[in-house]
Amino acid sequence: MEGHASRAAEEFQGKEAVSSHFAWLNTRLALEMTMMAWIRMAITLVGFGFTIVQFFERLNDMEGVAPAAQPFAARYVGLVLIAAGVAALIISALQYRATVRYLWQSDFAAIAGIGNAPGNTPIYAVTIALTVIGVVAFLAVLMRAI
Repeated sequence: MEGHASRAAEEFQGKEAVSSHFAWLNTRLALEMTMMAWIRMAITLVGFGFTIVQFFERLNDMEGVAPAAQPFAARYVGLVLIAAGVAALIISALQYRATVRYLWQSDFAAIAGIGNAPGNTPIYAVTIALTVIGVVAFLAVLMRAI
């Protein structure tokens, strides 16, 4: 009986370790999905801001269209949206980095089971590229306003 109890205890510990490992993986994947949602939202803000500026600039150039009462309002709204998208990328990247560091602390090393360092994902490269694109879009709109 005693041998059966110790074998059952070992099985339980093994299942607990597997369960903890998969919980850790689930948390890591949820972090990746959250970051991708932030990236999608930032792309939407930057794209929508740039589109608003372009649309109203083209609208003002069309024949038969009355001049806008506030001609620079669309440009300001576009600039705010682009800046919000860039800010969202920067803030989310900082939050992502802090959370990844937390997940790779020594407290979680035993359940991570993947190695000593965070696995590289393309999230940082995508975030940096989109931040550069957002800053360039912001400057393009801003320089046309001057």
